[in-house]
This record gives sequence, structure tokens and C-alpha cells, in this order.
Amino acid sequence: MTWLNEPRNWKQENDQLSVVADARTDFWRKTHYGFVRDNGHFYYERVAGNFAVETEFRGQYESLYDQAGVMVRLDETTWVKTGIEFVNGLYHVSAVVTREYSDWSVVPFPSYPGFLRLRLKREGGALTIDYWVPDGGWVMFRTAYLSTAHELDVGRMVAAPDGDGFEAVFSEFRIKRLNT
Repeated sequence: MTWLNEPRNWKQENDQLSVVADARTDFWRKTHYGFVRDNGHFYYERVAGNFAVETEFRGQYESLYDQAGVMVRLDETTWVKTGIEFVNGLYHVSAVVTREYSDWSVVPFPSYPGFLRLRLKREGGALTIDYWVPDGGWVMFRTAYLSTAHELDVGRMVAAPDGDGFEAVFSEFRIKRLNT
């Protein structure tokens, strides 16, 4: 695994990755706010072809837009980040799909149990994002076109755009290659 924007404080023990997001970090491009940020933390590996990635994570969300989850990335202009984002004191399942411009989808998650299990599946140029609801199973959140590039970077992401940083802990991170 490799870091894009390695945080000052992180630790990997067995299948647990603990990351403290540095202050004022984010991934965002242009839309609505007009700025570009590419300084969030992304711990990834390069994956060829179709795949499914799954992980569970929890965070000590406190400040506006604190976020943790999974990222799939071609480069600084083409990527998806998805997970939990803390907005106006509420937990949201969130996805930002970026192809030069970022678009943001959020759904309030009032029954947030203190963790999220997330699954992304790549088939060709498209990604499907599902999240797990206890007693409800997998819920499809979004399908979006990303890229038909043969290889993409896939991993865990954390950022603290407005706050002083927060800790997220990931476990059970798995990437499964699918037949192409």
C-alpha cells in the first residue's frame, strides 16, 4: 500500500488501519465552492480490471465535513470518494464523483450505529456503491461512471476540511478481483 498525502499520525496493526486526518485536508474540484483541494489522505494500491472493495470503519467525527471511507482514483481530476461525512451535526452516507468537476451526493444516516460497512464494485467504467444497514442488509447508494482506464488506485480515505483533524479506524479491508 502507498500513501498519497501521508498523514502525520497513522498506524497499521494486522487488519486495522488507524489514521488521524491532518487539519484542513480534503479532496474537491471546483464545483459550487470554486476551489481545488487534493491534500486529503489516501492509502491505496493499484488494481487492474474489475473489482469489488469492502471495508468497515468508524470515526470520531466532530467538525463540519469530517469524512472517512473508500476512494477509487485515476488521477487528481478523476476519482470517487465515498463513506461517512459529518454535515451540520448529522452523519451522512456521502459520495463525491469527480471528472474534472466534483458532484456531491449525501443521504442522512440517522440510524448510524457508530460504524459503516461499505462496498464498491467496478464493472467496466462504472462504480456501484452499497452500504450496510444493520437489520436491513446492503443498500445501493449510487452508480456512477468513472473511467475505463485499465488500472485504478483503490483504498481508504480520510480528510478534515474544516476541523483540526479526527481519528478514523478501518478494519476488514478487502479487494476482490472480478472476471473481466
